[in-house]
Amino acid sequence: MTKTDSFKIIEKFIIENRESHYRLAYSYVRNKEMALDIVQESIFKALKSIDSLKENTYLKTWFYRIVINTSIDYIRKNQRVSAMDDDHLLEHLPQIEDEFTDMDLQDAIEQLPPKYKTLIILRFFEDLKMDEIATVTGQNVNTVKTRLYSALKVLRIEIGEDFRL
Repeated sequence: MTKTDSFKIIEKFIIENRESHYRLAYSYVRNKEMALDIVQESIFKALKSIDSLKENTYLKTWFYRIVINTSIDYIRKNQRVSAMDDDHLLEHLPQIEDEFTDMDLQDAIEQLPPKYKTLIILRFFEDLKMDEIATVTGQNVNTVKTRLYSALKVLRIEIGEDFRL
């Protein structure tokens, strides 16, 4: 496969999954502009390191890993996370009736260490399978399961014993 073909495949993947990539970046920084910057930088990094992608079947996990690492780097570099005011955010989102957002859960997830937060986001918000999470995070599946269990335990303590995801 030529480099041009690889660029086309990545371009198609990025365009088709742009909402997921934005949502993933936003889950780290909780700011629209920062999330867009992260996605843009992730695309640049992906195109720059296209040769490191050995098989197209790993494209999703490869790019998710780039977005996660870029998000974490962005937070470290800026040493702050700006939360967007909920009223301002609601102005830009489509109106959905009867949607209930559990603010305690969001706050609890925000307080998790990055190694736990990443697992919760990938498993429950991005709906990745355990083996995909292991590939994205560079860990073995058993480590992912153990850390996910620990993260859920921390969330249960924080939210309350009757909490279920």
